[in-house]
Amino acid sequence: MVAVDQQIEGAIELHTVIRPEAERIVRALRRRKISMYIISGDHEKPTKALAQALGIENYFAETLPENKAELVKQLQEEEKFVCYVGDGINDSIALKQANVSISMRGATTIATDTAQIVLMDGSLRQLVQLFDVAKHYHQFDVAKHYHQNVTRSFLITLIPSTTAVGGIIFLHFGIAAAVVLYYIGLAAGMGHASLPILQQENIMERRA
Repeated sequence: MVAVDQQIEGAIELHTVIRPEAERIVRALRRRKISMYIISGDHEKPTKALAQALGIENYFAETLPENKAELVKQLQEEEKFVCYVGDGINDSIALKQANVSISMRGATTIATDTAQIVLMDGSLRQLVQLFDVAKHYHQFDVAKHYHQNVTRSFLITLIPSTTAVGGIIFLHFGIAAAVVLYYIGLAAGMGHASLPILQQENIMERRA
């Protein structure tokens, strides 16, 4: 309210401003068959208007922080994998409850400290890419390939080291030759261990 000489002269009404990228992101996530919910502490009318503007059917208004977390828990009990995106103090409990929690640079400190992922450009533009990368790794047997990679790295390192020891005992290798073989094994093992990082970089480049 605005008052002059203790007389009310007018009122200032605040409206929710939709991020420029929000509609495009919602459309992209909908194409990927991802269900979306708006969980807001705001009143019913602006929350409903926001949901309608974005084409999101499921929304909850006037939700307290602990109730946001309870809604996330209910979805999880329905065997849904919940990704929660929030930037406010009131989102911190729900961020902690969610399977995956995302915030943005410029959000409240408690939100960025609680979130598992922080989008450093301060926008939601990378959200779709993030889901695509997650889907790729969900389809990719990470545990299996991790163990395979560790085993191969161990063998690659072990073979030159064993050869060096055997060479000293049976073939009369010099110490210098044995050391060279040992470091060749270490270098090969480290190179093989870095393959997952290089694969991840290639994935990110293809999806950029």
